[in-house]
Amino acid sequence: MAKKLASDKVLFATVVLLFGWGLVMVYSTSAVGIAEADGSGLFAKQALAAVIGLIGMAVAMRLPPRWLRSPLLVYSAVLLTLGLLVAALRSPMLNDTHRWVFVFGVSIQPSEIAKIAIVLFLAYQVDKKWDGINRANALVPSLVMTLLIVVLVLQQPDFGTAGLIAVAAGLMLFLAGLAWKYVTLAFAVAVPTVAFLVLSVPYRKARFLAFLSPEQDPEGSGFQILQSLIAVGSGGLFGVGLGESVQKLHFLPRAESDFIFSIISEELGLAGAAGVLVLFGVFLWRGIHAGLHAPDTFGRFLAWGLSGMIVTQAMINIGVALAMLPTTGAPLPLMSYGGSSLVTTMTACGLILNVSQHG
Repeated sequence: MAKKLASDKVLFATVVLLFGWGLVMVYSTSAVGIAEADGSGLFAKQALAAVIGLIGMAVAMRLPPRWLRSPLLVYSAVLLTLGLLVAALRSPMLNDTHRWVFVFGVSIQPSEIAKIAIVLFLAYQVDKKWDGINRANALVPSLVMTLLIVVLVLQQPDFGTAGLIAVAAGLMLFLAGLAWKYVTLAFAVAVPTVAFLVLSVPYRKARFLAFLSPEQDPEGSGFQILQSLIAVGSGGLFGVGLGESVQKLHFLPRAESDFIFSIISEELGLAGAAGVLVLFGVFLWRGIHAGLHAPDTFGRFLAWGLSGMIVTQAMINIGVALAMLPTTGAPLPLMSYGGSSLVTTMTACGLILNVSQHG
C-alpha cells in the first residue's frame, strides 16, 4: 500500500496564522484609505494574492520530489528568473525603480521569484556535488549564479533583496561545508563592497546616516524611523486596540508594507509583537526540523535555504521597524502588503511542507 503523505501540521498552522494575521493587519492599515475612497483596493488585492498563494502552496506541497530536483525544473526556474529580471530592467519605471514586469495589467516582482530560484539551484548543486562543495566544479557555478542574480537585482535597484539573496546563498554554502578560507575571503570582499554600494549612492547614504542619528533630520531622512518608533512605543503592553492606530493616519509612510510590524506593535502592543516573533521562531524550528529529517541532501538544503531566507527577511524587517537596522524596504514575509511577496513566500512554504511530508 502506498504511503499516505502527511505534512508538518505545526508548520502548516504557523503559515496560516501568519498570513491570516497579515490579512487582518493589511485591512486595518488600509481602512484609512477605504474611508477616503483612495485605498479600497489594497485589501482586495491582498486577499486575491492570498488565494493565489494558497493554490501555489498546495501545488508545491504535492510536487513529486524527483521533479523538484530534476535538472529540467531547476535550470528552467533559473533561466526564467534571469529573463524576468532582465525584462524588469527594460520595463517602465514604478516608484523610480525597475522592479516589476507587467503581464496583462498584472505587476510581477521578479526578485521575489529569484529568492526561490537561487535556493533551488544551490540545493541542486550541493546535492549533486555533496562530497566536494569546495571544488571548482561546484563552487564556481554556485558563486556565478548567485552573483549574476544579485547584480541584476542591484540594477533595479533593490539593495535589500540583493543583500538577502547573498546572505541566504552564503548560509547555504556554509552549511554545505564551505572552507573557512573561502568564508574569510567572502567577508573581506563583502565588507568594502557593501560600504561602497551604500556610501556611493546618495539615498542609501542618507538612509544610513538617518539610521545612525534620525533626530538630526526629523522631517526628512529620519522621518520614517522616528514615526516607526513612536508607533512601537505607543502600543505599551497590550496596544491601543485593533484598528485604532494613530500612526497609520498618514504619519508613518508604507505602514501596510515595510512598517506593518510597527502598526502591529501599536495596535496590539508588546503582546502582539512578541506573538509575531514567536510564530517566526516556530517557523524556523519546523523548517530546520524538516531539513534534518529530509530524505535526501537536496530536500535538506531546500528546506534550510527557504526557511532561512524567510526568517532572515522577517528579522531584517523587524530590525528596521525597531531602528536596529537601516531602512531597506524588505516586507515582513506573509504579513506585509504585496502580492508578489505573498504568493512566492506561500509557494516557498509549500516547498518546505513538501520536504516535511517525505521525511
